[in-house]
Amino acid sequence: MRYMLLLYSAENAGPEQGSPEQAAEMKEWFAYTEAMRTAGAFLAGDPLHGIETATTITAHDGNVISTDGPFAETKEILGGYYMVDVENLDQATEWAEKCPIARYGSVEVRPIMEMG
Repeated sequence: MRYMLLLYSAENAGPEQGSPEQAAEMKEWFAYTEAMRTAGAFLAGDPLHGIETATTITAHDGNVISTDGPFAETKEILGGYYMVDVENLDQATEWAEKCPIARYGSVEVRPIMEMG
């Protein structure tokens, strides 16, 4: 089964950009991703640019509106994702628990709806 691991945190959570702590955490991220690859679970994954780069589109009743920024104000922002292929939800949540962002943010685990 395929699952999305959606990575959320407060906008300025985690180590400061350019700090030794950030460099150490980046090594953890690379090791985490490599462990997924080695296990055959990794399908895709990428960080996202900051919320200031977001554009939200709505098309209600024929009216198209383009708004700079995310859809709603939230305490945590979507900062990236992993797509994994594992046997079940338990395995997906095991990967989520190992994710470096779980220490200061959250990982939402959602099954991908298979459409055919």
